[in-house]
Amino acid sequence: MPYQIIRNDIVTMAVDAIVNPTDAVFSGSGGVDARVHFAAGPQMRTACDQLPVLDMGQVAVTEGFQLPCRYVIHTFGPIWLGGGHREKELLSACYRNALHAARKLNCKTVATPLISSGTFGYPKDKVLRVALEAITDFLMQFDMTVYLLVYDRQSYEISKRLQADIDSYIDANYIARQELVFDPYTYSYQGDTSAAATPPAQPEPLPVVSTKPTASLSSMLDEMEQGFAQTLFRFIDEKGLTDAECYKRANVDRRVFSKIKTKSSYSPTKETIVSFAVALKLSLDETIQLLSSAGLILSHSNRFDIIIEYFIKTGNYDMMDINEALYQYGQPCIGNVIE
Repeated sequence: MPYQIIRNDIVTMAVDAIVNPTDAVFSGSGGVDARVHFAAGPQMRTACDQLPVLDMGQVAVTEGFQLPCRYVIHTFGPIWLGGGHREKELLSACYRNALHAARKLNCKTVATPLISSGTFGYPKDKVLRVALEAITDFLMQFDMTVYLLVYDRQSYEISKRLQADIDSYIDANYIARQELVFDPYTYSYQGDTSAAATPPAQPEPLPVVSTKPTASLSSMLDEMEQGFAQTLFRFIDEKGLTDAECYKRANVDRRVFSKIKTKSSYSPTKETIVSFAVALKLSLDETIQLLSSAGLILSHSNRFDIIIEYFIKTGNYDMMDINEALYQYGQPCIGNVIE
């Protein structure tokens, strides 16, 4: 089961375990730590007082008490000192140790915030990337549902250079069809015509429909292209991946993958198909072929499509980079990532 990025308050998550960023002595003095202690009730303070002092990156477990979760996995995250004091290594250890502790507790669902991103000052975008790297590495080996809680758009910060490149690519390729309507009476586009193609010199004649069939229906059906599942599994074989490697890299639920494999009528979403294309590092032509097998296209009248095309053309198959860009432009993320 993959990770999901959601907006929520961690003390409301009805999961097997939540991760609580704390300090060495579980003080509950601020941020998420304070909310967890308050929501869990006085028993949390009593339980934490019996725990040994934590080193950075270590974890300790208590019950959830009055929280809707069974367990709270406390971890001591690093204080941001500019990035040159093992902050990334220690932060990664927090996530890694918390997830392995949840596994030992037989947890199936875990929710974690952006550790150290509050009073400890670790930049949110950097925490997000470290968290996703650690979570992804863990989920490549073990099955678990991991909810990563993100509170604001500031957590996603693409570089100014990347944003400028994407802006330029969108400006060069975007056809704002939804902003324009062609009026046959005035023979012009109504609306902002700055992004519109000029209308044709004269109306196109209506096509003449032939009553004589060019081919039999049976022969046309025999010549049908491969369906989505066949096309996907062909690409998986060609790229030398196992099924598990493919759906885990794509961050697609194993149950969704199973439906694709066993139910010929099942149609995944466009975002899911693009996730497979990114996981398999398909070329643009191959991506178009995969989408076409499900009756879908990449269109220059759709910003989501143009952003995906940009990343594939530039050879950037980093799902984190792609989702950061999609999020910044108000588009749906790929994989099992949701707002």
